[in-house]
Amino acid sequence: MTQTLMDRALIEEATKKSALIWVRGPVGAERSLWHVWHDGAAWLVGGPGEQPLEGLGLTDGGTATVTVRSKDKGGRLVAWQARVTEPTAGGEAWTAAVDELKGKRLNAPDAERIAERWARECRVLRLEPAPVPVEALPDGSLAAAPLPTPAITRRPMPAALPKLLARRRRAAKKDAEQDARQD
Repeated sequence: MTQTLMDRALIEEATKKSALIWVRGPVGAERSLWHVWHDGAAWLVGGPGEQPLEGLGLTDGGTATVTVRSKDKGGRLVAWQARVTEPTAGGEAWTAAVDELKGKRLNAPDAERIAERWARECRVLRLEPAPVPVEALPDGSLAAAPLPTPAITRRPMPAALPKLLARRRRAAKKDAEQDARQD
């Protein structure tokens, strides 16, 4: 089964409009990354001084799963399989993508020399949608349970608290009524 035109349109529009995408590499690790949509693919940059890509297992010729969230609600819109390529630094495709990425990079300490630094120290990756159908949305939540920690501050509400709050509300209401009568 191949990807339909509607699937391709959904991938492109959702990825263009979302500021972040979730990328899961072949090793199973997942991370949110900023990107740009350029020339039919999502492009990202990572390395020293940029977003971390290590631990994802993204290699030239490999695959990844990209999950796109809604810009306004933050919920999952679509998940798609991607072919990962790493173009040669300084090449035509790399230069065109870097020009797009530079415009989206906020607060770069070396904005005038960022392309040189990316060529020297970072990885610029192209995630192109693979011609397979988009993944079906899950029925349940994909939220991970928080890690256990002793820093939890949530405790049962003290028994006297509802009475105390009700008393304060009545006092505030009474004060407001007195102020209204004085005016």
